[in-house]
Amino acid sequence: MEDQKQRQRAQEPVAAGPRAERKPFDVKGFLVRSGFGIMYAALFIACLVLGVIPTAVFVAVMSWFCCYEFYRMARLDGKVPNEFIGLSAAVLFPLSALGASVLLTALLFILVLAVGLWYLYSPRTRISDVAVTIFGPLYTGFMLSAIVLTRGSIPGFAGALLSVGVCASLWVSDSLAYMVGSRFGKHKMAPKISPNKTWEGFCGSVAGSLVIWLILYATGWYSLSLPVAVLAGVGVAVLGVFGDLIESRIKRGVGVKDSGNLIPGHGGMLDRSDSLIFGCITAHLILVLGGVL
Repeated sequence: MEDQKQRQRAQEPVAAGPRAERKPFDVKGFLVRSGFGIMYAALFIACLVLGVIPTAVFVAVMSWFCCYEFYRMARLDGKVPNEFIGLSAAVLFPLSALGASVLLTALLFILVLAVGLWYLYSPRTRISDVAVTIFGPLYTGFMLSAIVLTRGSIPGFAGALLSVGVCASLWVSDSLAYMVGSRFGKHKMAPKISPNKTWEGFCGSVAGSLVIWLILYATGWYSLSLPVAVLAGVGVAVLGVFGDLIESRIKRGVGVKDSGNLIPGHGGMLDRSDSLIFGCITAHLILVLGGVL
């Protein structure tokens, strides 16, 4: 029933006309969003500070919720994923990042093999169900495993600060995009996919990410050069927005406003993590290629 209501709301036409005005900044909505976002971030940061194992456990739980919400939307689109296999893989990917890198490769092989056997012995299963089943944990658990890999690359407080900085660059980027876009946004970025996203907000998101990465550079604790810090600041912001747009495209395709209602003001866990999914792995790759990790 709730899914049907969300689809109806998402498909309702929006009144428009020559006298349509830009919506004023929603202070109450921003406070609710910020309050629950801060609580989520505080728990996340606590796990990052406590160490790589608490981080892996937190990311595994987060991945489960993200994959579950993705499968929920896939079912609205008529797909029938194997949730047991997919959700199990989504949880195991971040946990496998605690060990050698071969574990991630082995788990990827086991995922494809398990889904292949399911397809082989389930005559009613369609190839689209297979594709959705595999994509779910790759899109969530595998991509989010980069957070665990980054946290485990540098021990102690320095590693915790770097991991917090990576996530904070995306959180600050998202917050500034919302504030700048709500206040100054005029030029739509992708109106058919995400009508509220503007180029002005995008500029705010890049600025927010750059500030955090320049702070990490200024600490002098890492072999982080200024060009790599700038590249990471811009790259993380751009891929974070890209991740947001991908999730928006999925939601629009199935006719829902939010992936879920787990976090007030944010929607579901996937709504809260969409930028982290692409932003954190981008940061990890840049840090590895830049000689920082």
